Amino acid sequence: MSDSNDASSGLSRRKLIGAAGLGALAAGAGAGGGYAVGRQDEPSIAGVPDPDAMPIPFEGVHQAGIVTPAQDRLYFVALDLTTEERGDLISLLEDWTAAARQMTQGNDVGEFGAVSGSPYAPPEDTGEALGLPPSGLTITVGFGRGMFVDAEGKARFGLDGKLPDRLKELPAFSGDELDPALCDGDLAIQACANDPQVAVHAVRNLVRIAFGRASVRYSQMGFGRTSSTSTAQVTARNLFGFKDGTANIKVEDEKDVERFVWVHEDDGPDWLVGGSYLVSRKINMRIEIWDREPLEGQENIIGRTKGSGGPRSGGDEFEKLDFTQKDDRGAPVIDMKSHVRLAHPDFNKGAKLLRRGYNFVDGSDGLGQLSAGLFFLAYQRDPETQFVQIQRSLAGLQKDLLNEYIVHVGSGLFACPPGVGRKGFWGEALFA
Repeated sequence: MSDSNDASSGLSRRKLIGAAGLGALAAGAGAGGGYAVGRQDEPSIAGVPDPDAMPIPFEGVHQAGIVTPAQDRLYFVALDLTTEERGDLISLLEDWTAAARQMTQGNDVGEFGAVSGSPYAPPEDTGEALGLPPSGLTITVGFGRGMFVDAEGKARFGLDGKLPDRLKELPAFSGDELDPALCDGDLAIQACANDPQVAVHAVRNLVRIAFGRASVRYSQMGFGRTSSTSTAQVTARNLFGFKDGTANIKVEDEKDVERFVWVHEDDGPDWLVGGSYLVSRKINMRIEIWDREPLEGQENIIGRTKGSGGPRSGGDEFEKLDFTQKDDRGAPVIDMKSHVRLAHPDFNKGAKLLRRGYNFVDGSDGLGQLSAGLFFLAYQRDPETQFVQIQRSLAGLQKDLLNEYIVHVGSGLFACPPGVGRKGFWGEALFA
């Protein structure tokens, strides 16, 4: 699919490039400077501004990329700190913030960018996003437990007493097959954009900047958002073919956003107020087994119809689920072990999450089957009363019927600091 009439050279590229086939991260020298070379202004199609290509403000009370309407592409990376010097960590966050300010507005990293510097020195910017519009790029960072304490619980980087009480190791859940290489991390970067190359460019440059201070632990590319975070967005489908995230918290739901997403003053610690907790989970889907399940069985497992996304109890996608409705045999129309029932707030002490998940396909698994699934991302005010509560329900004694077709292989929990203003850097209050 392509549009030959695109006024911006980046627009047709965005529609053509898939989630697979992009290069691996390359480490090298580089630093985040304060100025940049411009790339693209007001991208448009036939003179009409293209909203998918426009920039999203970087500065604000909260980090962008949380309640921001979910973009189409994801590049997520977790890193381990390779230094024990407090000054190195602070300078890394300062450099990252400076670079993110530039890239999210469609500019190169550094004073001279990709092509304007000395021919005898490595470019400050890797250059693969030259000519591309900002494409709605947001960059969101999080801090893992390992940034605050080592394996023995000893404080790192002079951050004694700064570890949030809620930044605990997630408990083990029944059915998990977690690979340690796909779990945790001291730092996390979530880059979302409507062009995969723009997202890759952002992560690649932040990794270059981190050289000598942090290294990649694991990364994941995602495509086709599986949750809408705005009422203006159509609900997307996951790789099982079902609409996903119908009941997700939306940015327009101001009361729910305030209640369930942002850390409050009385939650502690002070440096995290206005931030949020991010749970990441890599979930492999047993695609081939699912594809042999009859349609009626698939709908019973999920609790919704596959076509409209409406509940099995009747109505359209946004109809309220009726868990009391019975069929001719007296059995619940929405199965007691269906995914939508076990995940519903009514059965989880009212808990809700803001989900920003993405599909992924990582080639084949070596056994002739697709290595594919969902990279689950969810933001919340309190992981224990939200994600843990819901996941215990799904993995508990009743056993979500969907568990036969999925397996959790990666996991992480990160504290995402609040946003930054025209000055300052991510997590600055943590070091005050």
